[in-house]
Amino acid sequence: MTPKAVVFDIGNVLIEWQPERYFDSLIGEVQRRALFTDVDLHTMNDRVDSGENFTSVLLETAASFPLWSHEVNHWHDNWLAIASPVIEHSVRLMAALQGKGVPVFSLTNFGIETYAIAATKYHFLHGFDRDFISGHMGVVKPDPQIYQMLEAGSGLSGDALLFADDRPENIAAASMRGWQTHLFETPQGWADRLVAAGLLNKEEAQ
Repeated sequence: MTPKAVVFDIGNVLIEWQPERYFDSLIGEVQRRALFTDVDLHTMNDRVDSGENFTSVLLETAASFPLWSHEVNHWHDNWLAIASPVIEHSVRLMAALQGKGVPVFSLTNFGIETYAIAATKYHFLHGFDRDFISGHMGVVKPDPQIYQMLEAGSGLSGDALLFADDRPENIAAASMRGWQTHLFETPQGWADRLVAAGLLNKEEAQ
């Protein structure tokens, strides 16, 4: 079946999200490994993605780990530098789909405040036909509820949806609901998948 809508994850699909790489450049790999061992920054970020206030969570974490407070504050104050750069080919694919009248939805683990910050730099984030942002929804991937909420909100389900995400567990959860899926590794691989699905031709997918 040709999909009726395409669903994009954002982190590592449309915008690179590699906090370890960023802190390697900031404090070096050895110190970064110590930081990520001592402070569970990914769980901290999950709290934000679940809808907790970005600033409050970061202040609480910095206070709990005073030896690393500078680095935690860096996560807050320089968040846009961590969430970068844009994956230009993926953005072009999003625009190409919409140019052909194919609805494009987001389905992303993203905080309320951090999404608003990102949208000041990445204007395409304002361009989805429907937004499904975990911070606003109060549930994160791969919880089955977030996929059900997208289905309810869009009126589409099963193989009417084609979903790209970089995390296997998120893809597996969508597959369990009958969605068509693509494990994102490179934008060219995603382009090829969209061509194979009959949504774009090779020229449109450049």
